[in-house]
Amino acid sequence: MLLADLKAMAGGMGIAGAGGMKKADLVAAIKAAQAQPKSQVPQADDKPPADQKAKADQKAKADQEAKADQPKADRPKADRPKDDAKPTSEDKPKADDKQKGQGQQKGQGQQKQQGQPKQQEGQDKQGQPKQQDGQDKQGQNKQGAEKQDQGQQGQAGDDGEGGSRRNRRRRGRDRNRPVVAGGRNEPDTTILEDDVLVPAAGILDVLDNYAFVRTSGYLPGPDDVYLSLSMVRKYGLRRGDAIVGQVRQPREGERREKFNPMVRIDTVNGVDPDQARHRVDFAKLTPLYPSERLRLETEPTNLIGRVIDIASPIGKGQRGLIVSPAKAGKTMVLQQIANSITTNNPECHLMVVLVDERPEEVTDFERSVKGEVISSTFDRPAGDHTMVAELAIERAKRLVELGHDVVVLLDGITRLGRAYNLAAPASGRILSGGVDSAALYPPKKFFGAARNIENGGSLTILATALIDSGSKMDEVIFEEFKGTGNMEIRLRRDFADKRIFPAIDVIQSGTRREELLLSKEEMAIIWKLRRVLSALDSQQALEVLLEKLKKSPTNIDFLMQVQKTTPAPGQED
Repeated sequence: MLLADLKAMAGGMGIAGAGGMKKADLVAAIKAAQAQPKSQVPQADDKPPADQKAKADQKAKADQEAKADQPKADRPKADRPKDDAKPTSEDKPKADDKQKGQGQQKGQGQQKQQGQPKQQEGQDKQGQPKQQDGQDKQGQNKQGAEKQDQGQQGQAGDDGEGGSRRNRRRRGRDRNRPVVAGGRNEPDTTILEDDVLVPAAGILDVLDNYAFVRTSGYLPGPDDVYLSLSMVRKYGLRRGDAIVGQVRQPREGERREKFNPMVRIDTVNGVDPDQARHRVDFAKLTPLYPSERLRLETEPTNLIGRVIDIASPIGKGQRGLIVSPAKAGKTMVLQQIANSITTNNPECHLMVVLVDERPEEVTDFERSVKGEVISSTFDRPAGDHTMVAELAIERAKRLVELGHDVVVLLDGITRLGRAYNLAAPASGRILSGGVDSAALYPPKKFFGAARNIENGGSLTILATALIDSGSKMDEVIFEEFKGTGNMEIRLRRDFADKRIFPAIDVIQSGTRREELLLSKEEMAIIWKLRRVLSALDSQQALEVLLEKLKKSPTNIDFLMQVQKTTPAPGQED
């Protein structure tokens, strides 16, 4: 019970000096007065009712003045009234006058149980103790709202825990507010006059809840730039876009972030950002069979390119597999294909993706290939292998959307499948060899992106696949890709052991719908040559082909000799 209520009660009972007593003394005096016999208690019948009411009003006003004069430090923290204490104390004399004649002792006991003295005094006017109980319970929320200055509901004022409860209720007060620039989730992209802007460029990598511009390659680095998702949506940016923009340096006194935010985008893939919003989606482009040839023949000594042109021609938009066992020379074949493409088709954008590769092989590719080499060595985690492959193929898709011809050489698809088997979350369906069924979809999505686009643009993918390694997992991965390509080059380990290079099985190698890439005359001669070679052993066929190619300066001269010297049973025009 509050000190002011005790003083008012003592004044109503006629206790002298109640205005200057402390709380403990007031409680003792009230208990002593209540314990006295009725004969010693002042009787209200000696005076008229009007005089009795006037006397009670005078005593209540005197007690109120004494209460205002008392220092605040003398009152406990829980008993200090809030801003609404004054109007409540002004209403108390009326309640005290009614309370004295209507079961005062029982009313005070209920006040101690409920902890709501001001509410109870307002309800004592009805003169019904049972109704008073109900009114006390109904008014608790209203009184709690008055006593708490920060919107808390309840009875925290009496138990001393109001501060902690209020903090817990206000813990998530601003979680549902709309995000503004410079808020919790978005960086401040406003540019002031004295801000220092630094140019930055890189490949956009859009993740689930944030986006970064990879400035040091296709892997995360310390100099990457943060890009807000609002800017990604504003300009319709996609993963793999080449972004050039401005980065704001931290202002004076501002906390330095781990990644500086990009505040302005200048170009997207070399064009204005507004133009990038109206480009077509790669998935909506119409795929066709390859119809434009990529010739790999460069010089007479380049036997790898010359053999591939005859045995398995390659076109723009080809999806080819270089199937090879270990130590059969597939890396050498891949390097020669890359050099031939840069020499004969400089309009094509060449990307060499090396996944789980030896570091010295990466250096060799970077020094020998005039193209973009994207690598992740075998000492890196499997997550880096998958990240590099995904970002590289997304970059290739963005270039195809702009109408460019892109050639991607992947080494190799088997190691990429192994990396996804380690990095991807388990689906619970395990195939033979320990391959998770969900781990085969991302590599197939990578390989399936190759296509010749109608009305411009193409994406050519040549990937190496490992066989005869003794691993059941490698066999399962190869079987998944066996029928997905439209071109295949087979390498033989026994040819390489005998130092017959290139170790290409010309009989097993071939291209689907090669008639779209060859002229009628050339196709007729090559079919005639295939009939002759298929009658021989694989090794003998390769040796004969290499011997004839070494004697002729170009493939055209070789095919002319074949036409003149090779018999054509059942000649077909």
